[in-house]
Amino acid sequence: MAFSNTYLLSPSSLYKLNPVLFSARRRSVTLSRFHLRIPKPRFLAVAASQNGGVFTSPEIAKSFDFTSEERIYNWWDSQGYFKPKYDGGGESFVVSMPPPNVTGSLHMGHAMFVTLEDIMIRYNRMKGRPTLWLPGTDHAGIATQLVVERMLASEGIKRVDLGREEFTKRVWEWKEKYGGTISNQIRRLGASCDWTREHFTLDEQLSQAVIEAFVKLHEKGLIYQGSYMVNWSPNLQTAVSDLEVEYSEEPGTLYHIKYRVAGGSRDDFLTIATTRPETLFGDTAVAVNPEDERYAKYIGKSAIVPMTFGRHVPIIADKYVDKDFGTGVLKISPGHDHNDYLLARKLGLPILNVMNKDGTLNEVAGLYSGLDRFEARKKLWAELEETGLAVKKEAHTSRVPRSQRGGEIIEPLVSKQWFVTMEPLAEKALEAVQKGELTIMPERFEKIYNHWLSNIKDWCISRQLWWGHRIPVWYIVGKDCEEDYIVARSNDDALRKAQQKYGKDVEIYQDPDVLDTWFSSSLWPFSTLGWPDVSAEDYKRFYPTSVLETGHDILFFWVARMVMMGIEFTGTVPFTHVYLHGLIRDSQGRKMSKSLGNVIDPLDTIKEFGTDALRFTLALGTVGQDLNLSTERLTSNKAFTNKLWNAGKFVLQNLPSPNDTSAWESLLAHKFDKEEHLIGLPLPEYWVVSKLHTLVDAVTTSYDKFFFNDIARELYDFFWGDFADWYIEASKAHLYQSEDKEIASISQAVLLYVYENILKMLHPFMPFVTEELWQALPNRKEALIVSPWPLTSLPRNLTAIKRFENLQALTRGIRNVRAEYFVEPAKRISASIVANSEVIQYISREKDVLALLSRLDLQSIHFTDSPPVDANQSVHLVAGEGLEAYLPLADMVDISAEVQRLSKRLTKMQNEYNALVARLSSPNFVEKAPEDVVRGVREKASEAEEKLNLTKTRLSFLQSTILVSE
Repeated sequence: MAFSNTYLLSPSSLYKLNPVLFSARRRSVTLSRFHLRIPKPRFLAVAASQNGGVFTSPEIAKSFDFTSEERIYNWWDSQGYFKPKYDGGGESFVVSMPPPNVTGSLHMGHAMFVTLEDIMIRYNRMKGRPTLWLPGTDHAGIATQLVVERMLASEGIKRVDLGREEFTKRVWEWKEKYGGTISNQIRRLGASCDWTREHFTLDEQLSQAVIEAFVKLHEKGLIYQGSYMVNWSPNLQTAVSDLEVEYSEEPGTLYHIKYRVAGGSRDDFLTIATTRPETLFGDTAVAVNPEDERYAKYIGKSAIVPMTFGRHVPIIADKYVDKDFGTGVLKISPGHDHNDYLLARKLGLPILNVMNKDGTLNEVAGLYSGLDRFEARKKLWAELEETGLAVKKEAHTSRVPRSQRGGEIIEPLVSKQWFVTMEPLAEKALEAVQKGELTIMPERFEKIYNHWLSNIKDWCISRQLWWGHRIPVWYIVGKDCEEDYIVARSNDDALRKAQQKYGKDVEIYQDPDVLDTWFSSSLWPFSTLGWPDVSAEDYKRFYPTSVLETGHDILFFWVARMVMMGIEFTGTVPFTHVYLHGLIRDSQGRKMSKSLGNVIDPLDTIKEFGTDALRFTLALGTVGQDLNLSTERLTSNKAFTNKLWNAGKFVLQNLPSPNDTSAWESLLAHKFDKEEHLIGLPLPEYWVVSKLHTLVDAVTTSYDKFFFNDIARELYDFFWGDFADWYIEASKAHLYQSEDKEIASISQAVLLYVYENILKMLHPFMPFVTEELWQALPNRKEALIVSPWPLTSLPRNLTAIKRFENLQALTRGIRNVRAEYFVEPAKRISASIVANSEVIQYISREKDVLALLSRLDLQSIHFTDSPPVDANQSVHLVAGEGLEAYLPLADMVDISAEVQRLSKRLTKMQNEYNALVARLSSPNFVEKAPEDVVRGVREKASEAEEKLNLTKTRLSFLQSTILVSE
């Protein structure tokens, strides 16, 4: 895999830089060498004891037992296979897990990212690269505080009654008790993370990184404090990110209210339409479009804000006002609307806040002070009606902003917060993509990424919570907190700085707010790898080839911010590739939700279908596209698991006895890595090895390009179609019918060679069943999880592939004829194969294979270059250019009985066809019936006509055969 920005270090320098990632120590693992074959119960018992009972052979069990998955996983973990190994070469490969919320429980989104990241990790591990998957969980400030507050509320306790210190203590207790749930569930999916390096965003190492990042950004003038419009959560009483506000179309009401013009008559008024009348107490202007002739005479005058005891606001003109929307008059409430806020700042209007932090109106609202915002709305409208200022109210659909966490309606509110200036950071993140230092997949998301960064707003990073990283800012008792504050790395450091500036008797106190959870998450990939203890220069030299895989819905929450922070603090992007997956939807394409009752639980799915089937199904999704998950898909891939198991059973049953030393020496002597090794192989073996080598190259390329859906389909088709359905069946002729032991040995070697390479290529997708099967194969020197990836660029022969495809086409043709004439499966028939001498030469060499696959009488297969004398009494089929077959009809059916059967069938088919034609000939039906019904009848008639003609042709052929024979 070719990646940019790769820096290779010696083992010793890597160890010094990151001793946990590149430990020189490696646990020695000796795996049993054993072979399983029925009937050998004593040997099977010995094999089971040698691997500690972890693995089960397909010769013992009918199918793969899903309950063994946890035992296999624990065995991998106990052997240290999840830890990166440095064995003298290879470019490192790192994936940082998107840390799930510590409050979370497993859902299909988790299952998707775990599957895709584990595929990347397992593949690169098998490629011999030092491979690290960093796991962890996010402290999830808002979500966790909500959970604990609700728990306390059930006990009749309020957070404020406990105080900050005691409440935080309770949250940590909750975390220790329940916080590991999601990590344990992720293990159940087979995630081969290095759990010894698991991190939590409030760990000491990560907390130090957060403080360091804040301090450095502030020193560069990129962090500032100010009062600006934010999204406010009244229930949580904290600011929330723009990205954590979800807008939904909801039914509401549009209120039309009269604003009288000061100094005018009773007929001089402006009517405004608003969905939030309670905000009128915060109005600082009324605006109209300067080109709106209706209101031109009022521009420059004042309007009287209703219910405010005569408070006047200016009537202004601005092109921002849409004269065709509503009444064409806009009330400007800068303290409670994002657009009004921007307009007020442009025009220099004052900003008036009428709301408390808990969503009640404040003293600015006069008599409405203390009322909840929605209660105030009802009371205000009632009183507007009484005073004659209410014009009307009408149903209206609004875009309602709701908190992603609590679901409550968000209130736009001006509040003093801490912000990060984003523009200079965004410029570097844009350049990273433009220069090719960062690749985003699928490519279409680059446009979204570029647009967001090009229009980025400053980031509000403070949250009014108690759970999280406390903002490292201290204020001076008795001083203006907006003017006199200290940014420091610790309380002691802050006190020292304060004493230097204000004297020994100074008192300080820390800012009560915490940082936005996404601030710490944006430092995740490089802080978990040692920053800031590892300098930016060292980190850049150590910089791993890495991939970030995550859902496309958090492209801006996390991905873009990590890129900006990574470049700022380490001088380079924290990963080279971003792989964005889509949503998991139900079988109807709907988003999964509890309200729809269509949520599919991954753990329940695993119990029914197995982890491998679930993973394989999820991996079939195309990068960036949503995936519809259905029971049918899961059932199909569970069948794929069983097919893989049964193939293993066949391979094991057809290998030499473990005591047959000479047979094993002969088998192991067969090699397939050079062209001369393939030339002497029988055609089926030549074909399947050539196809395998072609597949290895294609699959490896797709792995390197992250085309996982292509890999899944290619492996599925090859295993089920080529290997199981064709080669296994073809090999039976050599294994069971050939008297040539060398031919049988070749087939055994090819069976083992192809099957073990299938297991290797499938392992990243289906780790459990493949490891179980791998352990059952003889002479396993290492676990599949750490076995080397198949070699690429091995020989293959296109002529052999084409020749076997001709044999396949001939077999399919014969099978189709047998099915059409209802030939009993066990009945062997004769055939004349017509072709040129070259084709006959290679087809005839596989006469036993053809007979086995097509159920032909081996002694009655004739090869010729011209049609046989009884051709007019045979079924003729063309398998391909220059390859035909004639199958004597008398061999397959009782012709007279078949004529009688088809004659009866033809009469019934003709009647059915006539009835359909009659319906279509009726004007009443064609003109009055629904269009889709008429179309359906036409389709049935067309299909019936086609079948009728085929039956007539077959009947005519049979009748002519009888005449010829007479």
